[in-house]
Amino acid sequence: MLIILTSITTNGQNEQIIDGVVAIVGKNIVLESDIQNQYLNYKMQGGISASVSELKCDIIEDILFQKLMVAQAEVDSIVISDIQVEADLDRRLSGFIQQFGSQEKMEDYYGKTLIEIKQELQDIVREQMLAQQVQSEIVSGIDVTPSEIRVFYKSIPKDSIPIIKTEYVIAEIVKNPPISISEKLMVKEQLNNIRKRILDGSSFSTMAIMYSQDPGSAKKGGELGFYGRGQLYPEFEAVAFKLNEGEISNIIETEAGYHIIQMIERKGDYINVRHILLSPKVSPQDLNDAKMELDSIVLLINNDSLSFDEAVIRFSEGDNANNNGLMINPYTMSTTFEAEELDSQVSFTIEKMEVGDISNPVPMKTEDNKDAFRIILLKKRSQPHQANLQEDYTKIREWALQNKQMVTVSEWIEEKAANTYVRINEEYESCTFVHDWGMN
Repeated sequence: MLIILTSITTNGQNEQIIDGVVAIVGKNIVLESDIQNQYLNYKMQGGISASVSELKCDIIEDILFQKLMVAQAEVDSIVISDIQVEADLDRRLSGFIQQFGSQEKMEDYYGKTLIEIKQELQDIVREQMLAQQVQSEIVSGIDVTPSEIRVFYKSIPKDSIPIIKTEYVIAEIVKNPPISISEKLMVKEQLNNIRKRILDGSSFSTMAIMYSQDPGSAKKGGELGFYGRGQLYPEFEAVAFKLNEGEISNIIETEAGYHIIQMIERKGDYINVRHILLSPKVSPQDLNDAKMELDSIVLLINNDSLSFDEAVIRFSEGDNANNNGLMINPYTMSTTFEAEELDSQVSFTIEKMEVGDISNPVPMKTEDNKDAFRIILLKKRSQPHQANLQEDYTKIREWALQNKQMVTVSEWIEEKAANTYVRINEEYESCTFVHDWGMN
């Protein structure tokens, strides 16, 4: 998220940016302001450890690489539509607004309106999307063999082999208490009353700010930004794409709860809508019943009346019930977690557990933000150690793959730079670049 905002200058910056062409790659130019803006933003974010000249050399080489890929995109006739750019920009800015805390705080920081920021970033995001697509094509199909993995590992100097932090493998048995019919009916009635108020003239945006339980969009009046097909809940999408501009839907049920939708704008296969979400809650009694059921399961396991794996198959309502209840790390898609990758409640629970211990019932939130309980089995806790092929093959394989991809990209840069017109201002000829940009 920080990447796209390094090219936004704040109106309050005191350092003057003198513009001018400092490099040309094919038909694409690099401006002094491109480099200066990124440098100033690094400076404001406290991200400077190298000297000014070294950092600017790094920045210009990154920009040269991106411009080279944009030039290749033109050769390959790769096109990114305005709708794709706007949809991607909306999603990125939405996340960045959350980091600032509000749209107003972001606008205050940069001294510009959201519309002005979006206009400033349109071409930048388009170039990034073109570059990403070209880079994806460069490394597509690349894989590593077991022998390449071993060769890569042996090539790492012994004193440079990374230290693997403590890692955990955890299994769980989940109980998802049902939401009562009376609760669902009550929430639907609340949402229906809100819908009636909107049809009677109340502002949809105002109602979303006041009542919507979607934290990502409520502060923006329920607006989601542009999304394409396949990016929203199927039930939500099926209705949203049929709405006319300004039209308000009936109540729709998804995994998240109940919604009403208002169409803002449609561009081809992309839509921008507002919505109001109300989510039924699990009753305290049902939560307590789930906790008591898990208490009974813990007792059965501890009395050797039932194994944990058998209990997973018989009782768990988690999505991983067919995988022995193993928790999957969403960052790596593996079954191992470092401490900082764990849910805080899980991390706190396993801190005092020994391998093989089973916890008491622990409160949790499901992926659709529903209250539930689970019991946890600590299956493995590794000690910090230097990476080795026996214990860390999966990690080393990923490192080897990344290295092979990096080498492939580097070779591509050397080949394309040699066959593409590249001109760099004399001011930057003293830079020690990683790649040969035709300056030697």
